[in-house]
Amino acid sequence: MKILGISGTILGSKTAVLVESVLKRIEENNPEADVELLDLRDYEMEFCDGRPVEKYGSDTREIVRIISEADAYLVGTPIFNGSIPAPLKNVFDLVPPAVFRHKVMGFAANGGTFQHYLVIENQLKPIAGYLRCFVAPGFVYAQQSCFNDQNVITDQDLLGRIDDLAEEMLRMQSAMGRTVQVHS
Repeated sequence: MKILGISGTILGSKTAVLVESVLKRIEENNPEADVELLDLRDYEMEFCDGRPVEKYGSDTREIVRIISEADAYLVGTPIFNGSIPAPLKNVFDLVPPAVFRHKVMGFAANGGTFQHYLVIENQLKPIAGYLRCFVAPGFVYAQQSCFNDQNVITDQDLLGRIDDLAEEMLRMQSAMGRTVQVHS
């Protein structure tokens, strides 16, 4: 089982730290799980313009390939101006919707205010519903005060929510009949 964490931004590092933290807990709970981080900062992704995937450049095709091969997704995003950033929306536009169908999707987000967690409920979960994903009931949201100056997560409540999301995603995969064991 391959669980792909997507850090859906090309700016900053808090989103990648958050996604990596959940992936680490997934791996600790199930050492057999194949976890991978797709960090959009590492790619030169083109904007979706309706071309077939094979007509895009190598980085864009690689992003689509990596996403297509995953069994479950942990989508991480910063919240800018009450919304997800363009690179993450572009990923959802580039990848054929059938790729996501009937797969587990969990969410981790970070933002400047406590109220920005609502973007998960009002934007990300509806996108996942459109894609016909099975959405993890919980999610992780971190405000800037949850990190120290070196972008290390220091908030104990957030660390507990990270544990919960990791366990939920593994249990959902297991319930879907895939060979997964949760060690918690």
